[in-house]
Amino acid sequence: MTSVADLNATVQEAGSFLQPLYNEINRCVVGQKYLVERLVIGLLANGHVLLEGVPGLAKTLSVKTLATALHTRFSRIQFTPDMLPADVVGTQIFNPQTGSFSIRRGPVFANLVLADEINRAPAKVQSALLEAMQERQVTIGDQTFPLAEPFLVLATQNPIEQEGTYTLPEAQVDRFMLKLRIGYPTRDEERLILDLMARTNGLPAASPVVEASVILKARQVINELYVDDKVKDYIVDIVCATRDPDAYRIGVKGFIQLGASPRATIALTLAAKAHAFLRGRGYVTPQDVKSIGLDVLRHRVTLTYEAEAEEKTAEDVVQRILDELPVP
Repeated sequence: MTSVADLNATVQEAGSFLQPLYNEINRCVVGQKYLVERLVIGLLANGHVLLEGVPGLAKTLSVKTLATALHTRFSRIQFTPDMLPADVVGTQIFNPQTGSFSIRRGPVFANLVLADEINRAPAKVQSALLEAMQERQVTIGDQTFPLAEPFLVLATQNPIEQEGTYTLPEAQVDRFMLKLRIGYPTRDEERLILDLMARTNGLPAASPVVEASVILKARQVINELYVDDKVKDYIVDIVCATRDPDAYRIGVKGFIQLGASPRATIALTLAAKAHAFLRGRGYVTPQDVKSIGLDVLRHRVTLTYEAEAEEKTAEDVVQRILDELPVP
């Protein structure tokens, strides 16, 4: 069995690309350390990320900068209410000369796909993304095409303006490994933003510094990270506590309509491993699980009317479970 010291050394070697990547992103994005780190966790844990925040908080800029800093194909889809599924996945085009159909691939055929304002698209378009997100493949007509690895959907939505938007289906929301709530920068960060961005000739552009193969190699290392049985039990307890909090003596049962699915258990384990990898460790601690728990679970817990009447949010409920559940 590999020793912890060997695992740590392997992780630090495989993670040597992280600092150059952060340095490149920080040239274009001020602050937003939490956002950038969570995007990298999604990339390493092979999980899609949903970003929620008011306009102007560098959500799109952060995703675009991350994509530019990687040697990968990037595409941006601006979702609108009049979109069709073919605008995302592609379509068949009839050639009258040959009497045959040819395939025109849509923007989803990329490594990083920015789904901007995803909740503006109707259900049909959102469901077209589902196959790509879950199966990593796209079906056009009677042909199925595998998507290139790494493949990641990074979606943004505005929580304030609800006019002309469609709520994301639960099945689709559950396929996002992380849901991030993006807040305003601090005053000092805002001052730095002013110095960097208040110019008429555009923003500094990031340069590609990391190959896609490096990301795939890091994923292999993350698979080998050590997770103790006590930490595994802790992860399962957290997810089960969202379904039956009374069994764990946490008084939030009246607030929860639906708990997290088994997909949450898998996502929480992978995200905790990626979190440990970013810290240069070859093993997962309960603190890794707690640090990433809110981002993995906030969109997977459905609240009752009673919770809404008492102005409780899913975050409040998940945070209480994380606070009150005994840590191994």
